[in-house]
Amino acid sequence: MDSTTPGISALPSGLGVFTTLPDIFFIPELVFGGLVWILVASTNVLLTNPQGWVMFVSVFCFVFTFLWFLLFMIGVNQSSPVWTSLDVAYHGIAALFYLSASVAQSSATIALQDNSSTFKSYQEDIAAVVFSYIATLLYVIHVMFSAFRWKAS
Repeated sequence: MDSTTPGISALPSGLGVFTTLPDIFFIPELVFGGLVWILVASTNVLLTNPQGWVMFVSVFCFVFTFLWFLLFMIGVNQSSPVWTSLDVAYHGIAALFYLSASVAQSSATIALQDNSSTFKSYQEDIAAVVFSYIATLLYVIHVMFSAFRWKAS
């Protein structure tokens, strides 16, 4: 009798995380999420600015993506078939969070457009918007390929 449950082996562990299609996005998600975090933290945040949400999303997703990545690296995901569903759920929530944060960051950047005294902050906000949308795209791609893997298992 086969001792493995279908679906468990669909998730990689160890160095296999660097070679499978959806999981290869962990590193770019961390890089672009970290850039959003750094850029938003370095700008002048006005009281009416929605950048608090952007900061929460970037820190939350950075920390949990890093923890998720570590769990995959040490092989905890091999213990139960529920990990494929959790992978889809987490990356779906992260994609929605990042999409909402990207829109909020775009709104804050447009509000600063006419303020010439904060041109450096405006440039940093533009970079944060671009990196936030890239992070959103990475999470969306990750959740799509994770969903394909989940359906196949």
